[in-house]
Amino acid sequence: MLLHVDIEPLAPPFYVEAELRALPGVRVIKSNSSAMHFQRTRALVSDADDSIGIIVSKDCTASQRGRAVTLNAGDSVAILSQEPADVTFAEGPRLTMFVARSALAERANNVDDLTFQLIPRGSEALRLLLHYLKLFETSPKLRGAVAGHVHDLMALALTQHAQLGESNLGAIATARLNEALDHIAAHFLDPALSLTKVAENMRISPRYVQRLLEMSGTSFTERVTELRLQRAYTLLTRESKSRISDISHFNRLFRSRFGDTPKGVRTQGLRMRGRSKTLITRPERSRFPQRGLSCTTAAASRPFAHKSSPFCSQ
Repeated sequence: MLLHVDIEPLAPPFYVEAELRALPGVRVIKSNSSAMHFQRTRALVSDADDSIGIIVSKDCTASQRGRAVTLNAGDSVAILSQEPADVTFAEGPRLTMFVARSALAERANNVDDLTFQLIPRGSEALRLLLHYLKLFETSPKLRGAVAGHVHDLMALALTQHAQLGESNLGAIATARLNEALDHIAAHFLDPALSLTKVAENMRISPRYVQRLLEMSGTSFTERVTELRLQRAYTLLTRESKSRISDISHFNRLFRSRFGDTPKGVRTQGLRMRGRSKTLITRPERSRFPQRGLSCTTAAASRPFAHKSSPFCSQ
């Protein structure tokens, strides 16, 4: 259920675009709108919604219980849905998340008193929480676990802990694992990419990053190699040229991964395009487990015995 509010447009034309995602005990609304003021009056709070909301926005002012907060870009504040509130938004995008109050009360003392305090954009728990929300598109079997991790991270954001350190808490470890995998996926073609650089970007130690990757059943070298092989496969099945730095080593890895030589895959792709102009079947899904959704310890996979280097570029 969404909250009942009175909305007053502040500038024409008035528009609102919104997307709702929901998990057990968690609702996330991504929206974009013109400038507006919304008010949750005493009459409207009778809808019996007992949740705590976090607003992440820019140029936003909010007031509740006689207190007022101004948000700059990336800042956040928590509000009580059972109490009247006034919020004024400037034009632009924002994110609002509602979590069952009971779930937060299990994780933090006096949770009501933690609301309506500015959570600055530099908060580590807030950063991990926002990054973790990417996992909302997950399988039904994992929805409960993801929701639980969201509850943990939101409670940490509300209590404004100091640096979280290299924690083994499931929510923190899972959020950081996904952050590491996202960084690797975005930079795997960079010859300078290393475990140390990933750790520096996340402000944690290389050893901790490696331990997180091993918990997902892979290693830094294996993950980078897999992404580069997938990239090479894609280039070989298209009409594009690729440049290989170590041809013999690449051929061995490629044949081991896809059961054919690069030349064979290239020939197959050209033949199929010539016959029907249909796309060749893409390679099987990565053998690595769905990232970030389980932190059960697994045996570390043996890394390839070579230094990381990009296999191809376009």
